[in-house]
Amino acid sequence: MPYARRSYELPKFLKDADWTEVPDYEDGPRLEWITQRLRERRDHVDDIERVILRLCDQREYMGEPPDTAAQITKVVNEFLVHEGYKVERPAGRPCIVECEPGSASPGSLAPVTLKVTMSQVVHDPTFAKVLQGRLDEARTCTDNGCHVAAIIMLGSLLEGVLLDAIHTRLGQPSSPPQQHTMHDLINLARRHRFIGLDVQKFCHTLRDYRNLVHPHAQVRMGEPPDRDTVDMCWPVVNATLNDLAASAS
Repeated sequence: MPYARRSYELPKFLKDADWTEVPDYEDGPRLEWITQRLRERRDHVDDIERVILRLCDQREYMGEPPDTAAQITKVVNEFLVHEGYKVERPAGRPCIVECEPGSASPGSLAPVTLKVTMSQVVHDPTFAKVLQGRLDEARTCTDNGCHVAAIIMLGSLLEGVLLDAIHTRLGQPSSPPQQHTMHDLINLARRHRFIGLDVQKFCHTLRDYRNLVHPHAQVRMGEPPDRDTVDMCWPVVNATLNDLAASAS
């Protein structure tokens, strides 16, 4: 198992999670030892919470890839979600928040399921790789509670796939970008039936939020976006990619 701790490391892990009076490790299977420690404190909610938070803390994985804690958080959330909780990592520091009990895995961020791959939407392999990278970064931002960054990434991705569709299907130039605003790209895509009417409407909403790339736009908005805002943006992107792939076939 990746990132599994050796037996002698377990007491230190619990102490790093701010447990007090941690006994020394004794001979025997490490799983039994750590399970016994957790059972002893199952009525001490704060101690159990500290263990969960330490598991999702990047400080626990010094020297490992920078997304290690995010990967561990995703695994932890697959269990926690059934109890009505999940771990978020705003600014990289984990915290436990409530969520809908028994909901889909936190990795499934939207009720609209993405049914296609980026290569089915964007045929230039180099450009598809760039856009896939932005989609992946949006997921990482979402997992770590970076709501504004996630929305900006999703808006950038949306602009990219629409620009590619207009360029490749209609033969219109993809540069300079000033020739097509995002508003124009959305309406052109709808006019040529690349996307559905419902998708067009919600794309304009995401376009408005994408403008948060400009700090003054966030000031004018007044209330900053939160996780619910991000969760509403994901279905727009998924639906757009699905429509573009279907209309190209």
